[in-house]
Parts: sequence; C-alpha cells; structure tokens
Amino acid sequence: MPESLTTETPVPRYRTQPVSFVRRSARLTKSQQKAWDTKRDRYLVEVPRALAATSVDPAWRFDAEAVFGRCAPLVVEIGSGQGEAIVAAADAHPERDHLAVEVYTPGLAQTIVRAERCRERRGLDNLRLLQVNAAELLETALPPASADEVWVFFPDPWHKSRHHKRRLVRPSFATQVARVLRPGGVLRLATDWAEYAAHMLQVLDACEDLVNAHGRGGVAPRFEGRVLTSFERKGREAGREVTDLEYVRPS
Repeated sequence: MPESLTTETPVPRYRTQPVSFVRRSARLTKSQQKAWDTKRDRYLVEVPRALAATSVDPAWRFDAEAVFGRCAPLVVEIGSGQGEAIVAAADAHPERDHLAVEVYTPGLAQTIVRAERCRERRGLDNLRLLQVNAAELLETALPPASADEVWVFFPDPWHKSRHHKRRLVRPSFATQVARVLRPGGVLRLATDWAEYAAHMLQVLDACEDLVNAHGRGGVAPRFEGRVLTSFERKGREAGREVTDLEYVRPS
C-alpha cells in the first residue's frame, strides 16, 4: 500500500494526559552526586521507556520477586521525595520489601544517601527505586494484586483551580491503585492542605473498589509508620494541620 494511503494510527510523540509533576533542576550536591554515580546500580531499577524520560513501556512488568530475590510483602511509596519515610520503613521492617517511586533525580540520590547510612549499620537490601511517572507504573507495570500497601504522603496539592487537573489523586488513580493492591491491601495518604484532603475523600469514597477504613468521609489517625519529615515539619510550623486517610481493597 502506498505510504500516503496507509491506515495505521500514528504513534503519539508526547503524553496526552497531564502529569502530576513538572520538570525541575537535576542539580545534585556533592554527596548526592557521589551516591548517584557509585551506588545507584544497587537500588535503581532500570525501566524501558515509552514517550518520555520518566515514561514506562506498556509491555514492561515489575517483577518484585526477581528484583528483591525473595517473595515478601511489598510497600510502594508514590512520590517518595527525599526518601525519609521509605528508608525509615525499610530499615524498621526488613521482613518487607519497599519500592520508592519518584521522578526527581535529587530526591532519588538523597534516598540512596539515606539508604547507605542504614547499610553501614546492618544493610538495607529491601529497598529499590523507580524513576517513573506513577500513573504509568500503576496502569501497566505493577501486576494486579502485587502490593500490600501503597503510600501517598504529601503529594503536590496543585492548589490553583486551573492546575487541579494535575493532581495525582483522581478517579483514574483510585482505580489503578485498587488494581495493584492485594485483597485486604491498604492505601495510605497524608496531606497538609485541607481542600486537597476533602478532594481526596470525595474521589476515593466514590471508588467502588476501595473502602474507607474509617467510614465514608472519615479520616484516619496519624499512621504510626510515617516518620516526621522535614516537609511535614515545615507545614506544621506554617500552621497547617495534617489529614491522614486510609483505604482498604475489600477481600
């Protein structure tokens, strides 16, 4: 068939849906650069890409048992930032595997710095990092019912109305998380923006595949496994109250 008559659908060159992050500087401190250059192969899982630098090839699957070398409960943190929460959790719970999902290189590098400090004490082999867009990871790369917990702590609230479309927590996200959680698995969230907390409740309470552990419209007590990060401390100092939410995938 002549090229001008082909009926094949052209492959898009760019994402067609807004993402929950923007590009930022990848400048690293000296300690971060050293960790990134010398230790990232120990933690960072290489991901085949699709359209962009943080995209995920739809054909790729994350095999936790192969990556960690064992079969163990899996905790996934979306937007792990500087790694304070996920590294502390991995250090405190060696019986679980932990997956940090972050797009920003400085955050991932700092996570490696923290993990290596733990390794100096007794090792930290139950932590891996993925530099990917979380929506694409949840949509295709994580197998169904593969995660015991999914954490979303202090995601960007995108508080301006025109930016709400960029919020991570939306109906499609709720469906994606429910897909990857095992029956009885838990989604934990925290935010220090009251309006975003109300938005989260509205979106997640409407998801048929997730149940609010504290009743429809209910909020959770502070999750004991969430360490007090520098980000949360700044929010407290600014007078913002933190809302915790907890959802369960029914058995």
